[in-house]
Amino acid sequence: MAPRRAAVVGRLLKRSEFLAVAGARRKWATPGLILQARAHDDRQRPAAGDVLVRVGFTASKKVGNAVKRNRARRRLRAAVREVLALHGKPNNDFVVIARGETVTRRYADLLADLTLALKKLGAWTEGARAIVMPAAQPAPAGPSSDTAPGAAS
Repeated sequence: MAPRRAAVVGRLLKRSEFLAVAGARRKWATPGLILQARAHDDRQRPAAGDVLVRVGFTASKKVGNAVKRNRARRRLRAAVREVLALHGKPNNDFVVIARGETVTRRYADLLADLTLALKKLGAWTEGARAIVMPAAQPAPAGPSSDTAPGAAS
């Protein structure tokens, strides 16, 4: 089976986009994060050719000082790359909100929190968005004078 590559996830940048997602009133809270979701409609939809899943991140001062808020956002971005890029339902916008425990929570638990929230909001797909990369070309048979760095002889 060929390895999968995650689809590209776009970003929410404007305050109006964040407010639109919050206005949909679809959210799920877990100990590590809060996930808000909103399906695209005619009012607010990405431009043609743009990505079908967009996500925004926020961390308030309740999380801690600037260092803790930045660390929380970095951890959430990494979790989104692993989970939401492969399993996020197309034609949706998401806002991931950091909580006080986001900074200290085990990363595996943070991934589980995001997975649970996606499933509870009905925004989970079983890897349907994964893009299959073409299989690598096999190396030509026979002896080769080139060896990979660090390869055992």
